[in-house]
Amino acid sequence: MDIMPITPPLAGAIMPLVRIRDLHLSVPSAAGPVNILRGVALDIARGEAVGLVGPSGSGKTSLLMVLAGLERATSGSVALDGREITGLNEDALARLRRESVGIVFQAFHLIPTMTALENVAVPLELAGVRDAGSRARAALDSVGLSHRLTHLPGQLSGGEQQRVALARAFAPEPALLLADEPTGNLDHATGQAVIDLLFALRQRTGTTLLLITHDRDLASRCDRQVHLSDGRVDEAVAA
Repeated sequence: MDIMPITPPLAGAIMPLVRIRDLHLSVPSAAGPVNILRGVALDIARGEAVGLVGPSGSGKTSLLMVLAGLERATSGSVALDGREITGLNEDALARLRRESVGIVFQAFHLIPTMTALENVAVPLELAGVRDAGSRARAALDSVGLSHRLTHLPGQLSGGEQQRVALARAFAPEPALLLADEPTGNLDHATGQAVIDLLFALRQRTGTTLLLITHDRDLASRCDRQVHLSDGRVDEAVAA
């Protein structure tokens, strides 16, 4: 299915990079449908960093999964750069992730049989980037790992593995970076270094960032905090 444009903004208005309207997500269970997202509405401006906070079970990761095209919404609208994505087929969603969306999870999700360089280069190659190797080397250099190119994930520390994951996410120069508790598997000092690097890369590239975190201090480093509670955006603290 082709990506279809949504209704354009009014004259003079600026289209947000991310536009979410009345988003619902329900999953089946033995006791009946469980409503995870319950009418989420949210705009994220191009180049903005948004910290998404809220209690466990509030729907934060589910919202990220819908934005990444890894979970299908039950109803509602999600548009990225003016294009509706909720009705795309799996192939189109995969292209969207390759071309426009970077993802960093709490778990590193590196391929254990591939070197650091290969973990960063392969997604670029799949996207048809001609200079995938040199782009991957530059990305690893930007996270301080030019001396670890040929190391397998098992030969790297947790902090180094997450830096490889950051390099992989930023290398395609995505319009949107989604980060879900990126320091959750790291000790405090290592996690702080990774977060400093994440914000430095985001500042350098101008990438729009949606950061999920339980840490209010970390969320305060973003331009804006949005609180999700019971599957809804809490308007009172969203600004």
